[in-house]
Amino acid sequence: MAKDSSTTAAAAKKPGRIAQLRTVLQQSKMLDPKIGWWMALAFVVVMAIAVGIGLAIGSPWLWYAVLMGIPLAALAATIVMSRRAERAAYAKLDGQPGAAGAALTSLRGGWFTSAEPVAVEGARSGSFAEAALVYRAVGRPGVVLVAEGPEARAQKLLLAEKKRVERVAPGVPVTAYRVGEGNAEGVVAIRKLTSKVQRMRATLTKEEVVTVNKRLRALGGVKLPVPQGIDPMRARPDRKAMRGR
Repeated sequence: MAKDSSTTAAAAKKPGRIAQLRTVLQQSKMLDPKIGWWMALAFVVVMAIAVGIGLAIGSPWLWYAVLMGIPLAALAATIVMSRRAERAAYAKLDGQPGAAGAALTSLRGGWFTSAEPVAVEGARSGSFAEAALVYRAVGRPGVVLVAEGPEARAQKLLLAEKKRVERVAPGVPVTAYRVGEGNAEGVVAIRKLTSKVQRMRATLTKEEVVTVNKRLRALGGVKLPVPQGIDPMRARPDRKAMRGR
């Protein structure tokens, strides 16, 4: 009975979809003050298209087109909110220590990630502003290593970590990226990192992913007092809230 009461109380306290969307919108406005105007524009454009189709078909279908257009317009506004909030969040992350880790932790589809780096070089007095950092993600495409920081040190640390992973997990694909701008091979902008990794082709089974992750975790992490990094839930909109849990 106590368990049922606690479950009922938790369900009662769970915010509804409208409340969730309102919270996401408020958080998004802090990153992009013009987001409301873009949402309104998307709503109006879709409604105008719906009304135009209704008028073209004939007046009996006008109200039907309007009724169909309202949910579609609301959906368009929500999509615009999601895209612009995500873009603004990545712009805020760009150049900050821990940005790569925050981006990797937003991966979906069975990835093992951490906001903490697996390798650090050049940190002085607890400051990571000029340090080279390497983050790791393990999923069905294999192991993905992402470095950030000064180019020369980041590239050197990335290669060293890649060799270490290949020794522990021979035969497992290891992909290395460095966060930055430009068209050089292996360089990816922070705003494109998640989508690029998410599109990689799967080569491992789920069981193999678990095994590889356990092996790599057994290596241990950095020995320095590394900060927790950037919380991706604060930097990016809550995707579950947008969909409505």
